[in-house]
Amino acid sequence: MNKDLTAGDPGKVLWRFCLPLFGSIIFQQIYNIADSLVAGKFIGEGALAAVGNSYEITLIFIAFAFGCNIGCSVVVSTFFGAKRYKEMKTAVSTAMIASAVLCAVLMLLGILLCGNLLELIRTPQEVFADSKLYLDIYIWGLPFVFFYNISTGVFSALGDSKTPFYFLAASSCANILMDIWFVAGFHMGVAGVAWATFICQGISCVLALVFVFRRLVKIKTEEKHVLFNWKICGRIAKVAIPSILQQSFISIGNIVIQGVINGFGPGVMAGYSAAIKLNNLVITSFTTLGNGISNYAAQNIGAGKLFRIKPGFKAGIKMVWIISFVFAILYVFCGKWLLLLFMNEPSADAMHTGIMLLRIVSPFYFVVSAKLVADGILRGASDMTKFMIATFTDLILRVVLALVLSKTALGATGIWCAWPVGWTVATILSILFYRRGPWKDAVYETKSKE
Repeated sequence: MNKDLTAGDPGKVLWRFCLPLFGSIIFQQIYNIADSLVAGKFIGEGALAAVGNSYEITLIFIAFAFGCNIGCSVVVSTFFGAKRYKEMKTAVSTAMIASAVLCAVLMLLGILLCGNLLELIRTPQEVFADSKLYLDIYIWGLPFVFFYNISTGVFSALGDSKTPFYFLAASSCANILMDIWFVAGFHMGVAGVAWATFICQGISCVLALVFVFRRLVKIKTEEKHVLFNWKICGRIAKVAIPSILQQSFISIGNIVIQGVINGFGPGVMAGYSAAIKLNNLVITSFTTLGNGISNYAAQNIGAGKLFRIKPGFKAGIKMVWIISFVFAILYVFCGKWLLLLFMNEPSADAMHTGIMLLRIVSPFYFVVSAKLVADGILRGASDMTKFMIATFTDLILRVVLALVLSKTALGATGIWCAWPVGWTVATILSILFYRRGPWKDAVYETKSKE
């Protein structure tokens, strides 16, 4: 069901819209975590290290899909908020066509270069073959990743956060069952994990596309929309390219860090692989909620209701801080037991690595979550320059400090210490940029303004 985010109490509207998004990302992360969980439990520590090692490279491809998602979503939200439905439909088809071309290019590059990337990050020989196998299968499923992301971006732009939740809930549960079936039942090893993900992503993508097109058909326009428009493509690219660069450089930074981690051996690799899945569950949740706030901001800016931005920001902060509190407590005090979900009889190095990472970074979820809420507003306003400055500041600080501190007496622990520094500095920048936005003097006074 389409939802107008420009009317009603901003706090209540945002909570109702974002909570299903949070549920969706929990299932999305369960989808991703299932691969590592099954690999670690049913195959072994080496398979867990291989899947975790490959995961950092898959994030580069996901970055492009995510960028297409948010670029499409922000532009479609703006047209939807302004009730310009013809241009809105053109934006959807334009995003689909542009994403298809980009996906084809990435598949070709992936097929040709993934082996080189694995060598570049110093993948140990004992896990190289499994890492390469997982990546090869993953790359063939990229069209599903791209078109699913575009579809969910359209749903979010229309104010519908529930439909993607239903898809993800079903596909995530199916992915876990198929992972276990292929690995424990058919003894397919790492290939079974990859193929289970491939199949479930494919089914989710097809269903999402069908529902998107059915939804768009119900929105009537006086004239037929054109399938592709270069001007609208440019507007999508204005948001998508910085988002892609953001995620891509973060992924490249993570690959550099993964290369440093690989130098400490398979035990540290396995511990990092397990802990980073738990950490990414939280960070991706914040990012997805930030995307929802982008949709909220874009619809209201499109409708000319700047006075709704600040109360939306405050509601977003309350939301992410509640989530931060829960996960910080969970990871600090229960991290050991959560890590054991991924590893059977883990080595001392693996367990120490995972526990230290979670205990160091989780208290700073309150900081990075505030950054991602502010980023969501900036992105919804298509103010991508400021968004990129804060993002690259975080990335550069984390990578440089990780490289330096890992060579001190801290060893691998120094890598995790770099994250809070990068998060804190970038958060200060994002909040300052948000406070200087065009909505700074707008006042939300009464419901009559709705």
